[in-house]
Amino acid sequence: MAKAPPVLTRLQNHSPKKAHKQHSMSPLCLSIFLLVTCVALFTLFQIQSLHTPPSSSSPWFLMHQWQKVTTSTQELTSMAEKLRQAVTFLPLKDLRYQEKALQGHTWFMSSMYDTREEGEVQYQQFPSQSSNGRLLCLKGRDTHDGSWNSYALAWPETLPFNATLLKGLTFVSYNHYNYDNIWHGLSAVVPFVAWHIRNECESPSRWILYHWGELRFKMGAWLRTLTEATFDGEPFIEGFEWANNSEPICFEKAVVMRHNEGGMSRVRRMETYDYMRCKARAYCNVSLEDARINNKGLPGIGLTLFMRTGPRSFRNESAVIGIFEKECAKVEGCKLMVAYSNNLTFCEQVKLMSLTDILASPHGAQLTNMFLMDRNSSVMEFFPKGWLKLAGVGQYVYHWIASWSGMKHQGAWRDPEGEPCPFPEDDRRCMSVYKGGKIGLNETYFSKWAKNVLNEVKTRKTVEVSNKSTASTSSCACS
Repeated sequence: MAKAPPVLTRLQNHSPKKAHKQHSMSPLCLSIFLLVTCVALFTLFQIQSLHTPPSSSSPWFLMHQWQKVTTSTQELTSMAEKLRQAVTFLPLKDLRYQEKALQGHTWFMSSMYDTREEGEVQYQQFPSQSSNGRLLCLKGRDTHDGSWNSYALAWPETLPFNATLLKGLTFVSYNHYNYDNIWHGLSAVVPFVAWHIRNECESPSRWILYHWGELRFKMGAWLRTLTEATFDGEPFIEGFEWANNSEPICFEKAVVMRHNEGGMSRVRRMETYDYMRCKARAYCNVSLEDARINNKGLPGIGLTLFMRTGPRSFRNESAVIGIFEKECAKVEGCKLMVAYSNNLTFCEQVKLMSLTDILASPHGAQLTNMFLMDRNSSVMEFFPKGWLKLAGVGQYVYHWIASWSGMKHQGAWRDPEGEPCPFPEDDRRCMSVYKGGKIGLNETYFSKWAKNVLNEVKTRKTVEVSNKSTASTSSCACS
């Protein structure tokens, strides 16, 4: 309240002698005069405040700033609300691409594009520059139709309503096939290992496994143990049993692989297989010092017949073993080992492959173990009748893995004889007859083939021993 005008004070201080000479003022007039004076002064003060910047300590300034803060907060809250509502979930399995799901741009998370660098693995990472800092969110746990499971991207400050944020690194794997077959499972894990090596050995807190967009809850025992050895800990497979099917799950950091080893250069693949070989041997406490050179100073040569039972097994195993046994006996230092893939633990397979320089085996998933041999080791593959014409490119997968892991694929023998097919031999329906057929033998061909491969390996290993070098260049160190 402004102070009373000084006029009043002056009137009260006049001497009595002079007061009687002035006209006296009535109480009503005095009140009106005072009111008009106050209004005039208040108006002048407001006009002055408009031309003079308010002090930061002024009540008017603080009130003005509070109004601005309140308005901004309301606007931000409204914007955040709109961003939450704008998060749109799309099907993990895009049915528009179902006819060409294995070609190029996949139907899994079809709106997203991979990060591509020459010779490196193709991947997606969230958050990242390509995701504009947004996190990956998933919803649904359907195991029969991937189009019922969905994904979306959201900023950390504006996650979808009722979302749960999982801390740590999450690996999200998409596989066209499955995680039980060791070849298909390995193909899905290899790109994560490559990413792991290139990112200072950062390991995941959890794995999420998808097959055609459908959730899967386990790896086969062989793959699970290899993953444990490679990442220094048993993999936790997230199944979302604890989550409401309709509520989103978001991830603090996620890496998604959906093209297996596609895009990786041979050098990068070999580096990755070297790393897994080294980690597997360390995990299984495999030492090779005693196996490199025999007591005569000659290189030891391990020749392993890795047998199958059932489909694609040899019709006459004992005869095949006899042929290789005879040729092995002709080469000093050669040791023949016969094993069955279905009755060995993971570490038993690691040890066997570590002692193997020549792996002879029918076509099948057990050949995946070849990357556990030293680099430059040899592979001999056997097929039943009919595969060359009807099996497609899948019959060459072990040629590929031999090249990718630094091995030498020494060719394949294809049995010209087999079960008769009721259709013409080039009819695709015959593959159902030939796929699991038994494999015969050709003693002359097998003997000559084994002799040539043994002599080649002996020459190579003799040079390595004389140069005091080892065949393996693997290292467990990350780059």
